[in-house]
Amino acid sequence: MNTKPALHPHTGAALLMAMLTVALVAVLASAALWQQWRTLSVESAERDAQQTAWLLRGAQDWALVVLKEDGRSSSTDHLAEPWAVPLREARLSAFLAAGSNGVVNNSEALSERVFLSGRITDMQSRLNVTNLMEGNKLNEHSLQSFARLYRALGLPQAELLQWTAALQASLQNPPRANSPLPPQRVEQLRWLGISASSLVRLAPHITLLPTRTTVNLNTASVEVLYASVHDLDVGQARQWVKERERKPFDNVEDVQSRMGKFAENISPDHHAVNTRFFEVTGQLRQGSIYQLQKSLVQRDGSDIKTLWREQRALGSEPGCLSTIPAPC
Repeated sequence: MNTKPALHPHTGAALLMAMLTVALVAVLASAALWQQWRTLSVESAERDAQQTAWLLRGAQDWALVVLKEDGRSSSTDHLAEPWAVPLREARLSAFLAAGSNGVVNNSEALSERVFLSGRITDMQSRLNVTNLMEGNKLNEHSLQSFARLYRALGLPQAELLQWTAALQASLQNPPRANSPLPPQRVEQLRWLGISASSLVRLAPHITLLPTRTTVNLNTASVEVLYASVHDLDVGQARQWVKERERKPFDNVEDVQSRMGKFAENISPDHHAVNTRFFEVTGQLRQGSIYQLQKSLVQRDGSDIKTLWREQRALGSEPGCLSTIPAPC
């Protein structure tokens, strides 16, 4: 009679141990692969971020060359000059040198997948918040200009009085108790009590520069012309824009000569036809990811220096910003 051999009592335990060992090795291998993938992803992201930063830095250097050449060749600044023409989004490879046959190699390199755009903005085409202060007091002329801008944009005058009082308090020396911090950027004016909706309306027409500045009559918008030239109405401001499009103003005296009685309230203390401060903006798009870099530059003749620079990482939509400061 045949009988099955009896299993050794430790056979089941050995089999279970072998299965656990295989499972443990699989888990460790998976963890090692994940860690390697994560390391490669981080290195790739860091490499892309560094490449983007250098590309944007190169775009800014190009913009500074444009501004320097303009400063050498002209004593006035207007919207028909090369610096005022925005760079529409273009493939990065379009800016690279062509090969010996005159054709750019259309490979799937980084330059083929990245798009560059940018612009230079005259910051003296706007009302300067710094002009509001004269020592520890508010400057009456500048306050009236901001009041006219508020009127042109349909914003509440009470808000203007509130935040200008807070601005005055923030700049007192010694500072008062519980006074807000002095703002360094336009977006920081929210600290003083400007509502988000008002700031959106004001942002294209105001700036915050390190020194008092004049308004460039060749580049100011209709709203800023109306605000900065007291007793000028909006219709007359539009006529100014049409006149300077025909021929930019050469100097303040030229404005007074060509605009007649409408220019009675302009003066070299508040108005000019040239600019010292510009904002340089460059944007790179790679797929659905955007990188934005902004710089404020000061130009004195052919001497140009960068006052501050910031880089912003944008999501899939350019309107979604998260500010990342980048040192100059």
